[in-house]
Amino acid sequence: MTWEQLHPALNAALNLTCFVFLIAGRMAIARGDVPLHRKRMLSAFTASTVFLISYLIRFATTGAHKYPGEGWDKTFYLLVLFSHMVLAVVLVPLVIGALKYALGGKLEKHKRIVRFTWPIWMYVSVTGVIVYLMLYHLAPVLHPS
Repeated sequence: MTWEQLHPALNAALNLTCFVFLIAGRMAIARGDVPLHRKRMLSAFTASTVFLISYLIRFATTGAHKYPGEGWDKTFYLLVLFSHMVLAVVLVPLVIGALKYALGGKLEKHKRIVRFTWPIWMYVSVTGVIVYLMLYHLAPVLHPS
């Protein structure tokens, strides 16, 4: 397996890791375990940050990857990809704000912003994995070269 094949899989794994930490962080705060919540959410933030850096490197080195073929799957792929990209851009300042409020002890502001930041972050993490699976695993099966 080449780096060009492995790199997208690594990025998908980072998105999945973030997703798992987001769920685990939510579970911790639901139980009232603030220290564990903080660790898990900082881990989610770290996974997302490493993903973003890794993705930008992959994009800079190999460019955009076109979905092969036509049909319902390409339409679905493009809808998922577009929503993923738009929400990922929106997400960056939201996550930074949530983190700033939490670490600064402004918990009411933190709670207000995470009501919509957390579900968006979950969606972006999951759709990142879906985009990877569709582009690198589903498309080659449905549209062999």
